[in-house]
Amino acid sequence: MKKTPLLNIALSRTIAGLGHGDILVIGDAGLPVPPGVELIDLALTPGIPDFTSVLRVVLSEMQVERHVLAEEMFQAAPLGLIEVEQMHARGEIGQREVMNHADFKALTRQARAVIRTGECRPYSNIALVAGVTF
Repeated sequence: MKKTPLLNIALSRTIAGLGHGDILVIGDAGLPVPPGVELIDLALTPGIPDFTSVLRVVLSEMQVERHVLAEEMFQAAPLGLIEVEQMHARGEIGQREVMNHADFKALTRQARAVIRTGECRPYSNIALVAGVTF
């Protein structure tokens, strides 16, 4: 059995298969997933699991070089933004790129997978770009 906190088989497999520069998106319950992009649906009920819990667990296994946020996240200021800002300040999610929400949704077409959470606070989305550990 695994020693790390991540138990979801599909998510663990996806992270293990990421290469340098691959994109993994963590999205709120309303973020559309483009056709052809793998959906890892963790949503159970509104708020469960929440955005920040999923982000923390993903980061326990994924090396992140940079992250992408929609500028609307800063305007809506969902609860998860506080955690994202702290992670950014600690260097856990690498460099930051900001774009408008329409461009963010277009970026999801390049993702290896989109993780759907139960988060219902608007704009609780982040694209994580895989780095390397060496």
